[in-house]
Amino acid sequence: MAAKKRSVIGGVDTHRDTHHAAVIDSTGGLLADDEFPATSDGYADQMRGLVAAAPEALRSQLTKLSVAVLVNRCTALTVDPTRLDDPEQATAAALAGLARRVTMLTEEITALDRQLGPLVRQAAPRTSALFGVGTDVAAQLLTTAGDNPDRLRSEAALAHLCGAAPIPASSGRVRRHRLHRGGDRGANHALHTIALCRLRYDQRTRAYLHRRTTEGLSKREILRCLKRYIVRGRPTRRLRRPRPLTSIGASGWQARWQRCRSQ
Repeated sequence: MAAKKRSVIGGVDTHRDTHHAAVIDSTGGLLADDEFPATSDGYADQMRGLVAAAPEALRSQLTKLSVAVLVNRCTALTVDPTRLDDPEQATAAALAGLARRVTMLTEEITALDRQLGPLVRQAAPRTSALFGVGTDVAAQLLTTAGDNPDRLRSEAALAHLCGAAPIPASSGRVRRHRLHRGGDRGANHALHTIALCRLRYDQRTRAYLHRRTTEGLSKREILRCLKRYIVRGRPTRRLRRPRPLTSIGASGWQARWQRCRSQ
């Protein structure tokens, strides 16, 4: 005996920074809901959620795919606009729309990176050449430095501004430091990105991680030490004296890039 099909209704409440999706049954009972950031990664998460709840014929084609392959497959989906009352066609239409949004944001970010890259390298060439420092990371550090020139008196001041200054947290015989929760969180995230990149791809940093782990430090404490080390580096300290730009400021392009990331 065939199982009786159950009608469900899905909807999305859209906001500037996040989207909230919910699914209810025919009686109004909530079946599931979740919130996603309004970014390309967030849209990709929404696509995975739709695939998991899609009819079997569609789900079998789109499960266990990387994000890039999933976006390409969904962009190529054929949708019949006269059959949107069919769950498979409705799901395919939603997936195709999300895939187009991811593609558009990715292309816009790529274009902005190409425009921003030369400006960042002109203002801070040695910082841009650091291992793990991409265009977006260098632009964020430059923006932080440009917004706070009066606070960049020393290397320690730069570390404090970026939220990478160690905070004493010793107790009794235990001597330790904790993460700094203040400072510019955008700059701190940029340092975090550099540290994660080096932990994954730089052999010296991986050896440092192993050594400090055997000494009893947690992953969080090791990341704090790495952030402080990155600020201590000579190219990073030169952020206190960035070269002037002869054309449009990097912060203007950084603002455009950030708005694109937040959509």
